[in-house]
Amino acid sequence: MDMNAVNAFAMLFPGQGSQSVGMLKVYTDHPLVRATIDEASDALGENLGDLIDNGPDDTLNLTTNTQPVMLATDIGVWRAWRGAGGPEPAVVAGHSLGEYAALVAAGALAFADAVRLVRFRAEVMQEAVPTGVGAMAAVIGGDDEGVIAACAEAAQGEVCEAVNFNAPGQLVIAGHRGAVERAMATVKAHGAKRAVLLPVSAPFHSSLLKPAAARLETRLASVEFSMPAIPVLHNVDVAEHGSAAAIREALAAQAASAVRWSDTIRTIRGRGITTLIECGPGKVLTNLMRKIDATMTALATSDDIDIDAALTAVKAPA
Repeated sequence: MDMNAVNAFAMLFPGQGSQSVGMLKVYTDHPLVRATIDEASDALGENLGDLIDNGPDDTLNLTTNTQPVMLATDIGVWRAWRGAGGPEPAVVAGHSLGEYAALVAAGALAFADAVRLVRFRAEVMQEAVPTGVGAMAAVIGGDDEGVIAACAEAAQGEVCEAVNFNAPGQLVIAGHRGAVERAMATVKAHGAKRAVLLPVSAPFHSSLLKPAAARLETRLASVEFSMPAIPVLHNVDVAEHGSAAAIREALAAQAASAVRWSDTIRTIRGRGITTLIECGPGKVLTNLMRKIDATMTALATSDDIDIDAALTAVKAPA
C-alpha cells in the first residue's frame, strides 16, 4: 500500500453564525493562523485579531465585521491544515460567506481581495433592506416542500421564501417581517415542529436582497479571478464554474438566492466522496453534515487535535 496515498475528501468552509469571541484561542501561538489574521487586518486597516480574541460579542456579530472575520479564520485554519501536511481536497464548498473561503483555498481569489470584497458584500447586504422591514426564522422539522408551501401561503403579496436548505428538517425562511411571522404560525400545519425568529439584521439570501446582488455584481467586475485549482461547488446551483465571468455571476446571485447546502452534500456523496472536513472555527457544518447523510464521515478542524484526527482519516491505511 502506498503510504503517501490519500483518501478522497471534501473540505467545507463555514460562514456567518459560526463566530464566537475567543474562537481562535486554541491557535493563539500558531504562526500561520496569526499571520492570516494579520494579513486580513492589514487589508482592512483594522485590528481583527483583537476583535476575535476580545470582542465584544455585539461588535463581532455585526454583519460588516462577522463576514471578514469568518473569512480570515476559515483561511487561517486552512493554512494550518496545509502547514500540518494536510493534502488538497477533491472538492471544496462553503456555506454562504464560506463560499469565498472555498474560492481562496482553491486559488481562484486572492485572500486580501476576498477580505475587502466580503466587507463590501456585508455592507450592501445590510443596506439593501431597512432595519425592521425584513426577518429570518429557523424552521425545525417537516420537509422542504411543506415549508415552501407555508411560505407561499404566508406571502400575501410580500416576500417569504425558504433561503437556507441546511439539512433535512432544518430550514431557514426569510422575507418581509410580517410574511415571515405569518409563515411561522402556519408551518406546523405543513409538518414542521416549530419556528424560531433569528436575531439577524436583514433577510439574507431572500429576493429582497436583489439590490445588494446588483451592487455586488458591479464590484465583482473589478475583482480578478483565476480558474480554481480545486473544484468548487457553488451555493446557487451546486455546480462548478469554468470561467471568471461565471464565478462572478454565481457569487452575485448567491446574495439573493437560497443556499442549497443539503444538495451540496448529496452532490459530493454522488461523486463517491464519503469524508467531509469542516475547515474553520466551531462544528456547525459538521453537525449539519451528519444530519444530511449519516453514512458519511464528518470531521472538524477547530483545534490541533481535530486536525490530527482529520489527517489520520484521510491518509490511506497501510
